[in-house]
Amino acid sequence: MIRPARQGDVPRLMAFWNPQIRETAMTFTTIEKTEAMLAAEIAACAEEGRAFLVAETGGDVIGLATWFPFRKGPGYAHSAEHTIVLAPEAQGRGAGRALMAALEEHVREQGVHVLVAGVTGENTRAIAFHEALGFAEVGRMAEVGRKFGRWMDLVLLQKIL
Repeated sequence: MIRPARQGDVPRLMAFWNPQIRETAMTFTTIEKTEAMLAAEIAACAEEGRAFLVAETGGDVIGLATWFPFRKGPGYAHSAEHTIVLAPEAQGRGAGRALMAALEEHVREQGVHVLVAGVTGENTRAIAFHEALGFAEVGRMAEVGRKFGRWMDLVLLQKIL
């Protein structure tokens, strides 16, 4: 089931998101999510009319998807970037596709024309996932990220809705 995130989801979100921040090249960030940060993000999304969705199965939250403006300024008002994170046990089971379908429906309703994904070049599974959903690679920025003592590429993919 896909539904809006609730404040009570925060501990579970942290339980699968923070290990991926710490241990993988899924993201360039090394700053783990705190309860206060996630609670504020969920509240801000609700206040601003942006979706912060979770996938739930058997009462357990197994994934999240949200979006934010791609860039500041009125010229970018119809472009958005998204984040999708799945618990390891949820990968490859359809939760990601369901989250993205719901997120795309929401952003279309908000007038978004282009949805962007920024993926670390080492995250080939995420690149393939996005391509399978109709995203096209439109740019690769060499060595703009740094994590685990090495430089990493940023792959930009977009889907025109």
